[in-house]
Amino acid sequence: MTRFALTLEFDGAPFMGLQRQAHGPSVQQAVEEAVKAMTGEAVVMYSAGRTDAGVHSLGMKVHLDIARPIEPFRLMEALNALLRPNPIAVLSCEIVPDDWHARFSCVGRAYVYRIANRRAPLTLERGKAWHIAKPLDDAAMHRAAQALVGRHDFTTFRSTHCQSRSPLKTLDLLTVRREGDMVLIEAAALSFLHHQVRSMVGCLALVGMGRWREEQVEEALAARNRQRLGLNAPPDGLYFMRAIYPD
Repeated sequence: MTRFALTLEFDGAPFMGLQRQAHGPSVQQAVEEAVKAMTGEAVVMYSAGRTDAGVHSLGMKVHLDIARPIEPFRLMEALNALLRPNPIAVLSCEIVPDDWHARFSCVGRAYVYRIANRRAPLTLERGKAWHIAKPLDDAAMHRAAQALVGRHDFTTFRSTHCQSRSPLKTLDLLTVRREGDMVLIEAAALSFLHHQVRSMVGCLALVGMGRWREEQVEEALAARNRQRLGLNAPPDGLYFMRAIYPD
C-alpha cells in the first residue's frame, strides 16, 4: 500500500462541498471515483481542510492509499484525464510516508477572499468573486481586521451548524489589500471554525462601505454572540490557498 499526497485545484461552484454529501456531488466523490476507474480500488480521500458549497481551491492538500504499483506522475496524469469534465485539477502528486496525514500533519491553513469592487457587473469573474459596487475603504478594513488577530472566542463569527468543540481559535494573520478593482483578504491559522472566514469578511466589508465603524468589528468579537454578526459573505470569493506542513 502506497500513500500519495495530491495538491488539488478546483472550482467549487458545481459541488456541494469538498467532502462527500448525501444530497449532491462533491470533490471527494469525483476524485475517489476517478481513482477507482483507474485502479479498480475503492479508496478514501482525506483532505487538509473542508470547503463548503461554492468555495474554491488553489492548493488543497489531500492523501489516499493505493495498493496497485504506480508512479506519481502517471497517477496525476490519469486522474486529470478521468476527472474531466469536472473542474478539478491535480497540480502535483508525490509519495509520502505511511504516517503522513493531510489533515493531522497540517500545521497551518491559509485562505484568500476576493472582492471585485467596481460598478460594472461581473462577467469573467462571475461566481469567482463577491461583487460590491460601492467603493470600499480597504485601509479601514485592514485596520479593523487587526482586532481579530490572536487567540479569541470567535462565537460571533461561527456558524450555528459548526461542529467544533470550542469557539476558541488563534488567528495568525488577517490582512486586507487592494490590487486594482480587487480587494483581497488573506487569513491564516492552524484551523478555522465553520464560516469563520466568510463571517469576518462580511463584517469587514461593512466597515469598507462605511456602514460599520472600525471599532464595531472588535465589539462584535467581544459580544461572543452570533446575533451581533453584521453580514456573512457569500462563498463565491473564498479560496483555500495552501496547507502548511512541518517539512
